[in-house]
Amino acid sequence: MMHQNPSLSEVHESIDTTLPRKGWRRILAYFGPAYLVSVGYMDPGNWATDLAGGAAFGYQLIWVLLLSNLMAVLLQSLSARLGIVRRLDLAQVNRETYPPVVNFSLYVLAELAIAATDLAEVLGMAIGIKLLTGMPLMYGTIITVTDTFLFLYLQRYGIRKMEAFIILLVATIGFSFFIQLFIAKPDLSYAIKGFVPSNLSPEALYIAVGIIGATVMPHNLYLHSALVQTRKINRNVPGIKKSIFYNFIDTVVALNAAFFVNAAILILAATAFYATGHKEVAKIEEAHSLLAPLLGSKLAPILFAVALIAAGQSSTVTGTLAGQIVMEGYLKLRLNPWIRRLLTRLLAITPAVLVIGIMGEERVDALLVFSQVILSLQLGFAVIPLIHFVSDKNKMGEFAIGIKIKIFAWIIAAILVYLNSHLVIDFVGDFFQNSNSMILKIGLIGLVLLFLGLLLFITFYPLTLKNKPQSDADFHGMPIELDWSDDLPVHRIAIAVDFSVTDAKLIKKAVQQAHPSGFEHTPHQDTQFIFIHVVESVTANYLQDASDDAETRKDQERLDTYANALISKGYQVKTCLGYKNRVKEIVRIVNECDAQLL
Repeated sequence: MMHQNPSLSEVHESIDTTLPRKGWRRILAYFGPAYLVSVGYMDPGNWATDLAGGAAFGYQLIWVLLLSNLMAVLLQSLSARLGIVRRLDLAQVNRETYPPVVNFSLYVLAELAIAATDLAEVLGMAIGIKLLTGMPLMYGTIITVTDTFLFLYLQRYGIRKMEAFIILLVATIGFSFFIQLFIAKPDLSYAIKGFVPSNLSPEALYIAVGIIGATVMPHNLYLHSALVQTRKINRNVPGIKKSIFYNFIDTVVALNAAFFVNAAILILAATAFYATGHKEVAKIEEAHSLLAPLLGSKLAPILFAVALIAAGQSSTVTGTLAGQIVMEGYLKLRLNPWIRRLLTRLLAITPAVLVIGIMGEERVDALLVFSQVILSLQLGFAVIPLIHFVSDKNKMGEFAIGIKIKIFAWIIAAILVYLNSHLVIDFVGDFFQNSNSMILKIGLIGLVLLFLGLLLFITFYPLTLKNKPQSDADFHGMPIELDWSDDLPVHRIAIAVDFSVTDAKLIKKAVQQAHPSGFEHTPHQDTQFIFIHVVESVTANYLQDASDDAETRKDQERLDTYANALISKGYQVKTCLGYKNRVKEIVRIVNECDAQLL
């Protein structure tokens, strides 16, 4: 297996949990990744279902929120487990497992899901700006481009500062709804009864499907598996177990915070709208306009708008990180962060601006529904591979999930795929009723069948890999005879490094080859080490040795660090950077340097 570049390489293992800490500081070193993930569960795309559920059915659907939260906790903890044990994110493991065509299809779906998520966040922030300032929705949508620069500003200060910023926004959302609930004064005795499962009418069941269907955001599974790798841990069994345990606690706490926000939206809608007979409220703007007259407070709608902006802003930061993870994991393509962020944001803003400009602001809700359909299509393509990967004892070892968790996970996957399939079927049915174009209808049917075939493939393909027998010849190779008659010393040793934890072992092994028998601690005067690294940034791919981007300079600095360490011990060292194609460049440099050993 070819080694992957570390996920989120700029902050990979940047927080050292192995340092001696006391009390809460030891636990807090692990906390943070799940808070970045949790914002996906309280983004503007989830507000509509919470508002509709509370306004139409009061407190009845709180238990559905709780059930969806439990599903999210299990799936996100599995994502964290994958990243901790394998030190690969979900996109990278997909790339290792599935054929190239399937991988590219999964990549396209993941990018569509991220663009759809970003679309909901753009519209949510634009609506929040409009509600707070009265600015037209079109202008608010265009203003959301500026948050690209906020992300770049945060990224300069490392993952800890970014986590702190997100936690601040989450706290802002939570505080805003806490004050609104205090103003609304809900009947808590009725709210508590909402935690008890009850029979649902067809109308309530439809909204419940929407709540559960929007539970797990596909990009969050990619995101969590990468974020846990920002922590440097002891790579022994106790160290991995400790990391899994603390990250599970982190997930439970963070997602319960998201549950509080969603429950608060539903309870607020139940108190302000259901109890006063306004049961048809389903739009965010309608809810905002009714809060002041129904609650008798001008503060409530202001806090509502502030929370909406905070939800949209926090989600955009995590969406950008997810986009970086997906692109690097599936394609091994690395873009400058601001280019990546700008492209993602423009992909989201373009349909929003077109819809608002051509059809008017009243069509924004239809656009939000369409974004949720796209997310629904992608959900199974993230959940099913994840369950396969964390169940694989060959790769996960003793950290593979047990049979009970596996059963629960597959039940959740089946429920999510089933519910989201209903959403897609409803969308297709509405399209067939409203469209007269036979070509579009045939194209849509073909697209649905393609999705179904891909879903079946990713479900059953990993099972064929587990059951595939390996012959001794395939596994061990043919026996060979070794010729020990001409044991010449090695004078030029090439070491291909990737700046991962395995480099230390490679360098130690290479140094062992440089010592003549009997002089284990004396450097051989004629031995030269050649450090090789292949730069894979976009700039380097095109400009090659003429490139002078940040990644190329950083890689050269790392090579120099390795070289200086051996030079200080008396060895001769040379460094060489390659560009674009890793295998071809290593072969070229080895031949040019006439290296005898790689």
